[in-house]
Amino acid sequence: MQQHFSLADCDVVGFDLDHTLCRYHLPQSARLIYDSFAHYLVTEKGYDEDLLNLAPDSLDFCCKGLVLDIEEGNFLKLAEDGTVLRASHGTKSMTFEEILENYGRREWKHFNTVSGMVSRTAKYYLYDNYFDLPGALLCARVVDSLDQHDGQRKYDFWKDMVAAIQHNYKISAFKEECGMYFPEVKKHPDKYLQRCPESVKKWLKQLKNAGKILLLITSSHSDYCRLLCEHVLGSDFEEYFDILITNALKPGFFSHTPNQRPFRTLENDEEQEALLSLDKPGWYSQGNAIQLYDLLKKMTGKLDPKVVYFGDSMHSDIFPARHYSNWETVFILEELLGNEGTVPAKAESEPLEKKGKYEGDQLEVPYFVSKQWGSFFMDRLPGLENAEETLVHTWSCKCISTYSTIAIPSLEAIADLPLDYRFTRFSADSSATAGYYPSPPRALLPNEDSVTMK
Repeated sequence: MQQHFSLADCDVVGFDLDHTLCRYHLPQSARLIYDSFAHYLVTEKGYDEDLLNLAPDSLDFCCKGLVLDIEEGNFLKLAEDGTVLRASHGTKSMTFEEILENYGRREWKHFNTVSGMVSRTAKYYLYDNYFDLPGALLCARVVDSLDQHDGQRKYDFWKDMVAAIQHNYKISAFKEECGMYFPEVKKHPDKYLQRCPESVKKWLKQLKNAGKILLLITSSHSDYCRLLCEHVLGSDFEEYFDILITNALKPGFFSHTPNQRPFRTLENDEEQEALLSLDKPGWYSQGNAIQLYDLLKKMTGKLDPKVVYFGDSMHSDIFPARHYSNWETVFILEELLGNEGTVPAKAESEPLEKKGKYEGDQLEVPYFVSKQWGSFFMDRLPGLENAEETLVHTWSCKCISTYSTIAIPSLEAIADLPLDYRFTRFSADSSATAGYYPSPPRALLPNEDSVTMK
């Protein structure tokens, strides 16, 4: 494997949509997602009304990479070897002694399956993207509530949480004005969506002019995709892409065969009958990476066209694109913005009249270091029997260097670079920080004080 990666060497450049090409105003979208799930649990399933009230600093609980141990009602932060670094029961942090008593100093019992990225079962759930994360806080508060009222030992709320997610995000919800999420984003797109910077639009055109084939592959349905793209890219958004694939149902898009997940054409956002093959560029629904790659071979005239895919979810984008399709992968990791410890530059440069518009919703931004969970990348493991504590990588951090080619905070971070810019890629031979651009997370640098146990 070469030490460097360059977009100039790629024939095809693919993008996820949500939190990749379309970035959200995270405090506002987190609150909306939380409210949409909580409202369903309270009104449809009879949960405690107090779940509807949210203290401004409570989103600090939301930290990517947490695993919910559903039966126990515990949230876990795992080290790269699968041991439990931190845990909470509901929202309440567990002490080091409680962690040892419950989980010991050994690999967590489900680590083998979760680390194979089969990361969603009836027993546990991995939180790895901003659409999911507010649900982690809600589940934690549900556990608190059940403990308070029922003194439960084993928990059975997960089926209701799944129903809440399906109610708000199901394929027909946008058209039917169902749930809270889609109607609210439709009404106030500026409140939730950041417009795509001009530098990124120019860069997309530059890629196309350089002869690259551009793909959009999103699990969002076509009607929501259209709303997002028109808002963030403009009414001519289709001109940026050769192939648009909506309702891709990732990670299944990468792991399923053509028989299991055929492509479908769309008419007025309704899916039509299955296609036997994919013969030409255009807008499609569902599908699979195998038939897409066959089309890319035809379009490029190459037996082995080189594809790079940009995405923000390790579970849905990065791991499956690398593992099943052997594509290059660029991980969009907004946690890298935490390096500055300030509000990202984009929010700073918003016009003043917009700045004050939604101030009532100013919950703390959930993508800097969580006080409760500490660094996304590293943590301290207390020593046993008076031994010294050790600094260890998190499992999330290990996944980044294993499955990503490079990791960047946003597309904007690389949009002004020449297309033949040579990035140092993650590899077993290079340092643990090699693939981060423009700079590694501070927590991974030696003698970093920011990795605290507090």
